[in-house]
Amino acid sequence: MKRKHIGAGTVVLLALAINVAGLSFGCSKNSAGPQNGCVDENGNPLPTKHDSLRVDLAVPMFSDPLDISNPLFPISSLHSAVLLGTVDGERFRVEVTLLPASKTINLDGGPVQTLESQYVAFIDGRLEEVALDWYAQDDVGAVWYLGEDVFNYADGVLADIDGTWQAGEDGPAAMIMPANPKVGNVYRPENICGEVFEEVEVKTIGQTVNGPRGPVAGAITVEELHMDGTYEDKTFAPGYGEFSTGSGANLEAIALAVPIDALAGGAPATLEAIVSGANDIFEAAEASNWTAASAAMTSITAAWNTYQAGSAPPRLRTQMVDALALLQLAVNAQHASDTREAAIDVARSTHDFRLRYQPITEIDIARFELWLRQILVDADEDDAEGIKGDVTTLEWVRDRFAHTLGGSVVSQIDALLADLRAAADGEDLGAAAGAAQELRDLIAGLQ
Repeated sequence: MKRKHIGAGTVVLLALAINVAGLSFGCSKNSAGPQNGCVDENGNPLPTKHDSLRVDLAVPMFSDPLDISNPLFPISSLHSAVLLGTVDGERFRVEVTLLPASKTINLDGGPVQTLESQYVAFIDGRLEEVALDWYAQDDVGAVWYLGEDVFNYADGVLADIDGTWQAGEDGPAAMIMPANPKVGNVYRPENICGEVFEEVEVKTIGQTVNGPRGPVAGAITVEELHMDGTYEDKTFAPGYGEFSTGSGANLEAIALAVPIDALAGGAPATLEAIVSGANDIFEAAEASNWTAASAAMTSITAAWNTYQAGSAPPRLRTQMVDALALLQLAVNAQHASDTREAAIDVARSTHDFRLRYQPITEIDIARFELWLRQILVDADEDDAEGIKGDVTTLEWVRDRFAHTLGGSVVSQIDALLADLRAAADGEDLGAAAGAAQELRDLIAGLQ
């Protein structure tokens, strides 16, 4: 998966290009600066490393590009992941999903098939960015990044597509993970100066990091130079790929990934009890039945205390503790909309745990249903912007599971999504709530 730089300023840069055997592997814009380095808007060269340190200058051969088995970037076997953290102190959540279809990218040397990974980022619970990333592995085991479609959102609507690029059309393919990284290796995961540019230096190898299921050996740490001259630390771990990025108030880290963190057997009854209790509270708050809501809260707390007594991924545990605390406060205050929203967060946190035990598509369908509930809450709060973002999120989540359903069901889902989109764009909140409830009824049959 590829870390996005939420909120980072875009700096206009120049660049130098080189071509190797008909394929571009240096910066692809105007020539400037030493050692194929980019320069900033003031004409000062970025502190890029000498080409002699780079391991991404050879022309890659792609005989079986979809078999991405590099342990430090195993995207072909990383089916779903949740990353949690903060951006400028606000809650940051990422859902990464390997999509079923491949994408063909035409490089100068011919077509290359790539795996497509969907990256969806939320800040403070609202959609911030979506990217469709394209990856391929070369014949020596290095993983290459061949571009992305980027969609940046503000107030529920598309703001821009800054960061979008495609290898072969806009610039060169870019190495995102060497076959056997060594300390001092330098490579560029993005290499179009003035548009997208990152240069990485490997700092350590053979590290052990604390993962969702315990210690993970064989990790590496890198330092990444950005277009604006800033640096960011990253860790990559076997079985997970990008494991953590940044620190402090700007941190994104793996909370859970499957199949590496999957467990045998069905979801424990305690998790099912938490989901059921969150559902009950959602409905009880709408009816202002606070006696029922308080009783369900007691049941949820008991179930959670039993579940967390065992082994639970630490970042998911922290997320759940925070979500339960907010739900308890909302129930105590008898505030309907806050309670319903907090109940959604508790259910979403529970689905993250359930991802260890159940098929990915089942969890994504459950997440889909939660965004339909969010529309009902936003409609009651007259939040037209929120509903626009909810519908956009639904459209993206739909792409994760639609391929597993029959054509007639998909047609029904798509028709109701179209109704939702029309209502959201027209700011007809009543119609949006009605379509959301219809779609909830349809989804209930799938669950």
